[in-house]
Amino acid sequence: MRYVDGYLLPVPRKNLGAYRQMSSKAGRIWLELGALQYVECVGDDLDVSFGLPFPAVVKPKRGETVVFSFIVYKSRAQRDRVNAKVMKDPRLAAICNPKKMPFDPLRMSMGGFRTLVDF
Repeated sequence: MRYVDGYLLPVPRKNLGAYRQMSSKAGRIWLELGALQYVECVGDDLDVSFGLPFPAVVKPKRGETVVFSFIVYKSRAQRDRVNAKVMKDPRLAAICNPKKMPFDPLRMSMGGFRTLVDF
């Protein structure tokens, strides 16, 4: 079954353009090194009345929005191989300078997920 890495993070609205540029470059690297799909989504309809809304989880500050992202792989083993390559790729290091990130990486939530249902 396919494997998915998921991310949830607050991004200042004023930094969405910079975030898009950074994630577009990163996404190309992930795909080049074997990921099947790379998706970045910005919050649009987050005022929901059922369950725990994403903003309650991420706790965005004034002027921030929620970004939900995921990367799809063939399997967990393939994900581990791809991520090892990505983390060693100097292009990613150039993109992800901790002093120039368009968001606070310490407030990002992430995890790996086994596929339960996949159509």
